[in-house]
Amino acid sequence: MLDPHAPLLAFYGDDLTGSTDAMEALAQHGVPTVLFMQQPTVEQRARFSEARAIGLAGTSRSETPDWMQRHLTPAFAWLHGLGAEICHYKVCSTFDSSPEIGSIGCAIEIGAEIFGQANVPLVIGAPELKRYTAFGTLFAAYQGATYRIDRHPVMSRHPVTPMHEADLRLHLARQTERRIALVDLAMLAADDRSARVDALLAAGDGVVMFDVADARTQAAVGQELWRLRRKASFVVGSSGVEYALLGAWRAAGLIGGSMAFQHPGRAERIAVVSGSCSPTTARQISHAVDHGFIGLHIDAQSLSGPDRETAIANAIDRGLAVLQTGRSVILYTALGPESDLGASLDPAQGGRHAIGVALGRILRRLVEAETLTRAVIAGGDTSSHALRELDVFALETKLPLPQTPGSPLCKAFSDQAAFDGLEIALKGGQVGNDDYFCLIREGGASAPTP
Repeated sequence: MLDPHAPLLAFYGDDLTGSTDAMEALAQHGVPTVLFMQQPTVEQRARFSEARAIGLAGTSRSETPDWMQRHLTPAFAWLHGLGAEICHYKVCSTFDSSPEIGSIGCAIEIGAEIFGQANVPLVIGAPELKRYTAFGTLFAAYQGATYRIDRHPVMSRHPVTPMHEADLRLHLARQTERRIALVDLAMLAADDRSARVDALLAAGDGVVMFDVADARTQAAVGQELWRLRRKASFVVGSSGVEYALLGAWRAAGLIGGSMAFQHPGRAERIAVVSGSCSPTTARQISHAVDHGFIGLHIDAQSLSGPDRETAIANAIDRGLAVLQTGRSVILYTALGPESDLGASLDPAQGGRHAIGVALGRILRRLVEAETLTRAVIAGGDTSSHALRELDVFALETKLPLPQTPGSPLCKAFSDQAAFDGLEIALKGGQVGNDDYFCLIREGGASAPTP
């Protein structure tokens, strides 16, 4: 018997854009969801009494194992205390991570201890995002073609955590000593699927990875996750976890159909800040400039160096000057991977984090000074650090974007009037079509031809 007062799902996102990805998947399929930026006060939590899924946005994707021990431990304990049927540690669907930065293995070990769990299910495939796992190997789409992740034109060259191994069991084995088992496509199709899964779980402490390659295997995985929740409620994976569970919940009569969302209409001016080095974001910036935005480059090193206050002030002045002409503005620190400054912004030195904070401070001032109602932060790590500068304590999905799943327009909640009700989109580097920024400006509709 389910507790009617407990959430169906609680989740921790290892970065902000990944967190909104999970929130969008749930909300658009009829599960009211709130995403908190930090553990909420009693009063803040009470504002979302109808939520059936509760998320906590983090930054662990760009953090060290030592940081994880200090921060994930209390976060997981808080989530455990919510009494949700399933608790999900949400990671990127490209699985990029390393033993030193964003260690998924470390997070698994912390969660297994907090939840008192021998085995941890792992689900990465998410066909909705064009991510697929087959016999433990991860594939991801890019520009209309699908690549093994270690041959992916972008993720194989990620500036912090490049993916050099496509077999996720081998990749994860560098991050944990736990046994890694696989429920592969053949096992998912077997008549005795559940018995085989149980046999893997009985073999000892470990990680049990589930392949997901299509709607059929996704449905089977959702059934298994829901069946196993009494002995394995802590689950790790991409938003493929949510997409799999939605089918199981619908089959069990726990949720209904999709939720209806009203298009918010066009915003006359929006502000975008971007710390993304992705070629996807570079194309989106170029497309936006071709469609009425003004693009302003900011030197990345200046935002993390000794003269950062001057650089921030100059960027604010330039951004305000554009907005005051009635145009939308994009302030960016990179235009594709060739403009990444690499080792000079090594995350262990805090350089990349500082850029995110600086961009957040810039955006804060632009929104306040020009009373903007809509904004965008681009870059997964950037978003995690930048949004915290806006005093936002929670987000809800304002408008899912079927054209670009994983990057919805959100409604912000804040104790500061300037940011309470702000419509904001948080976009990961690889997410979105070329017209993404125009799509946000237009409120989900296609932009007119200039």
